[in-house]
Amino acid sequence: MKIEIKNLASLQPAARDFINQMGDHTVFAFYGDMGAGKTTFIKAVCKELGVRETVASPTFAIINEYKGGDGRPIYHFDFYRIHKLEEVFDFGYEDYLYSGYTCFIEWPELVEQVLPENTVRLSIRETGNGSRIIENM
Repeated sequence: MKIEIKNLASLQPAARDFINQMGDHTVFAFYGDMGAGKTTFIKAVCKELGVRETVASPTFAIINEYKGGDGRPIYHFDFYRIHKLEEVFDFGYEDYLYSGYTCFIEWPELVEQVLPENTVRLSIRETGNGSRIIENM
């Protein structure tokens, strides 16, 4: 998978392209620097999946739950504020990551050890011209 987002006008088409490439996968880990566009892209994907609620970074909550257009939950994680792996055990990460429902994870580096084996790992990076590239790692 490799998707280029050249500007904001191409964000929603890129989100649709991503959804078309998701296949049967449900857990997606997004790696990238601060400001690379992880949350912005996840918001666009959630919109394409029919989420009507406000999609925001769960930086302080760690996890936000949305309802997709099909009524199924979509889980959005931000592990930026996790200081030690034991913290993810406290909120029962297995119930989410192994639920079969769609999970989008920001800052997965901090929880690599507990990610399902079939997690799709994606990097988001900004290019010199300001576009974003999303690709498998």
